[in-house]
Amino acid sequence: MRTELFVQAGLVALSYLAGGIPTGYLAARWLKGIDIREHGSGNPGTANVYRVAGAQAGAITLCVDALKGFLPVLFAHRLHPDQPWYVLLCGAAAVVGHDWTPFLGFKGGKGVATSAGVFAALTPFPLALTLLSFLGGLWGGGHISMGSLCAAAVLPVLCLLDGTPRPYTAGALAASALIVYKHIPNIKRLRAERIQAHG
Repeated sequence: MRTELFVQAGLVALSYLAGGIPTGYLAARWLKGIDIREHGSGNPGTANVYRVAGAQAGAITLCVDALKGFLPVLFAHRLHPDQPWYVLLCGAAAVVGHDWTPFLGFKGGKGVATSAGVFAALTPFPLALTLLSFLGGLWGGGHISMGSLCAAAVLPVLCLLDGTPRPYTAGALAASALIVYKHIPNIKRLRAERIQAHG
């Protein structure tokens, strides 16, 4: 029993460290020779990397950040398919690692891509529909942050409607709340832009 708890705790810790891999920082450094924290919004997430370092760096950041959430959850589910709360804990650890990475002074991204990876493993059908809402928000609002906020609003509702297990639905609600929290500066900026645009 003690050995099993040790292994489980180790997997949670590894999930956190995997989530903490600063993909955007590394991609911008390798491809453009820049510190992404000193450019644009200073955020090492996909959106800022795409704007500052280009499509290739942005695509790498998006894919790897999603895998940082997907793989720990997949591995935890394979080991403990009958423990949904534990599987969710590994996914949460990956998101927290991304948002507050120990490799960049506990300052990271907003968790959108990593959360998408987590729920691609946990709730693939609601996540697929959530991606459509992201694209709709992006198209309608013209900002990646708008798409992210639309996706955050929709995912918990879709999980509830799809009959997703309660732990995963609760996790979707928590992840969405965290994404909204991390986007507060963007929300203020978008609101200011809209007020300015309408005089």
